[in-house]
Amino acid sequence: MAKNLKLRLNSVEEDAGKLLAHLSTSHHRNRHPYFTADGLPFVFFSFCPLLTWVLKDAATTLTSWHLLVTFCSLHVALWMKLFEHKPFDARAVMGFGILNGISIGLLNLSLGFNSVGFYQMTKLAIIPCTVLLETLFFRKKFSRNVQLSLAILLVGVGIATVTDLQLNLLGSVLSVLAVITTCIAQIMTNTIQKKFKVSSTQLLYQSSPYQALTLFITGPILDWLLTNLNVFAFNYTPQVLFFIVLSCLISVSVNFSTFLVIGKTSPVTYQVLGHLKTCLVLAFGYILLRDPFSWCNILGILIAVIGMVLYSYYCTVENQQKASEASTKLPEAKESESDPLVSVENGAETVAEGVALKAPVWKANKDLQA
Repeated sequence: MAKNLKLRLNSVEEDAGKLLAHLSTSHHRNRHPYFTADGLPFVFFSFCPLLTWVLKDAATTLTSWHLLVTFCSLHVALWMKLFEHKPFDARAVMGFGILNGISIGLLNLSLGFNSVGFYQMTKLAIIPCTVLLETLFFRKKFSRNVQLSLAILLVGVGIATVTDLQLNLLGSVLSVLAVITTCIAQIMTNTIQKKFKVSSTQLLYQSSPYQALTLFITGPILDWLLTNLNVFAFNYTPQVLFFIVLSCLISVSVNFSTFLVIGKTSPVTYQVLGHLKTCLVLAFGYILLRDPFSWCNILGILIAVIGMVLYSYYCTVENQQKASEASTKLPEAKESESDPLVSVENGAETVAEGVALKAPVWKANKDLQA
């Protein structure tokens, strides 16, 4: 029974944010089932295949409910004064929320109109695309060591997960759009928090209504395209409603952790954690559900883990170097401020050979006094 349920699992992964994560099974075009989970509670999902099996036909619409519950939960937290509301640029918030919703819908369509192997290639393309965008538009530098570790990671995940590559024009276009929108949304998640000095909670609270509205409008249409079923005609039994509420409650922590990780680290680091999740899901599938596990999977996971370890090591070393450089520049700045020549230029008084000297100060009304 567990094996049959596992074979029907499919993923609808929300990065950049993807702000939510839940699991989905799709029978569209007889796609091979695949299982992933996004966010910190993925271990819970791996223990609850029935949750995904029951909610398989309303993946995108369910995501809008997740975001709505997240907003309501944060509103309660705001009422309890657990965080402070900080309004900022409304246009930026609206654009960010709508873009996140579009990226989630495009990822779902990419999964539905492509083979699982090509969808995994799409996910792997997010890291190099993010690196390229941050290098071109934000002039962020990635050392060769970091680039090498990322390349090792992507090769490992590719070996472990990519099985078939069936190409089609529509699926390829959707995948390209999904990669671009996902990268931009995750970069914005990081830059908006730093630019407007808002926390991950404050940004999530203000953007989640726009994301929920975008997906609530487009979700039923996308779900119909992927499953040929009407979301609102589904038989919502008490059991189904229970799992819907359960998934919505879990999604709150997924949303919060996604924004927190991207804001505190970077979009690339968030993607690295996502690939670590993929490797762990494969391992849990073998240990708990006795899924077939080949030497190719084992080799790919080992290579990916090596890439993750190297990435973590090089990032830590580079951050320590930047911190030490910043600490050495601070005393130099203080010494320059205490330099008499600098002080005279600033109009400060100095003492030279017991005589008080005062630097000349410009007087705006000297012509009148003359």
